[in-house]
Amino acid sequence: MKIVILSRDQHLYSTKRLVEAGEKKGHEMLVVDHSKCDLVIEKKKPGIIYKGHMLDNVDAVIPRIGASVTFFGTAVVRQFEMMKVFSAIESQALVRSRDKLRSLQILSRAGLGLPKTVFTNYSRNVKDIVKSVGGAPVVIKLLEGTQGLGVVLAETDNAAESVIEAFNGLKARVIVQEFISEAKGSDIRAFVVDGVVVGAMKRQGKKGEFRSNLHRGGTASFIELTEEEENTALKAARVLGLGIAGVDMLQSKHGPLILEVNSSPGLEGIEAATGKDIANNIIRYVERNV
Repeated sequence: MKIVILSRDQHLYSTKRLVEAGEKKGHEMLVVDHSKCDLVIEKKKPGIIYKGHMLDNVDAVIPRIGASVTFFGTAVVRQFEMMKVFSAIESQALVRSRDKLRSLQILSRAGLGLPKTVFTNYSRNVKDIVKSVGGAPVVIKLLEGTQGLGVVLAETDNAAESVIEAFNGLKARVIVQEFISEAKGSDIRAFVVDGVVVGAMKRQGKKGEFRSNLHRGGTASFIELTEEEENTALKAARVLGLGIAGVDMLQSKHGPLILEVNSSPGLEGIEAATGKDIANNIIRYVERNV
């Protein structure tokens, strides 16, 4: 098969591992920078031009779309779908997962556990917002933040109100969530491929840091999920329509609570923590569907 990986950097660990796994199974692997694609939109033969040539005879595409280029990256995925090419992550599911507010609403409607969350349209009643999630400490997140950026822990009501007012003044949309103290600065990522959890890791934030992201200096270790945690991850990926997903959860006294569902989860941390060949699982998923 001819498999295209949509990635802006062919040297990234995840991109290199997917190329390696695909070539090992005899597939032709092509890395395409989606930000440099030109889309030909016409009635009978939609196409994609890359580096002056039409991308022809592609069997499947594996999107690795960064948050900063979601709009155009999704358009490229949609164009491949119009060309009857299988996408490991569907364009609509990608859009759905990138909209934090929408994805939380979908997960809530499906009956999945979430930290209590409040979103407003730049409300001036900041005291009521903080009170609605149980009071300080609270976590305040930018809707567009990734890898732990744009996430603030406000430890007092006054601090929380000041941060919310500051973001409101900048016209930056935020969500306010209750702080789950029993998680102790850690979370779980379950890596789901084609309806199966193929690996899971526990991420622990560095000392004094409530964010567990590996990009923020956190560490990762293998974890065996409980049945409830596994079922939560699988249902989250399913209701968002994601064939590949990194489901981030907190371990709370009320059971697993979903923080977010990532549609382009990195492979480096999960492969190192679990010792599993996650890239090969993704290639096998593509093979089953083409």
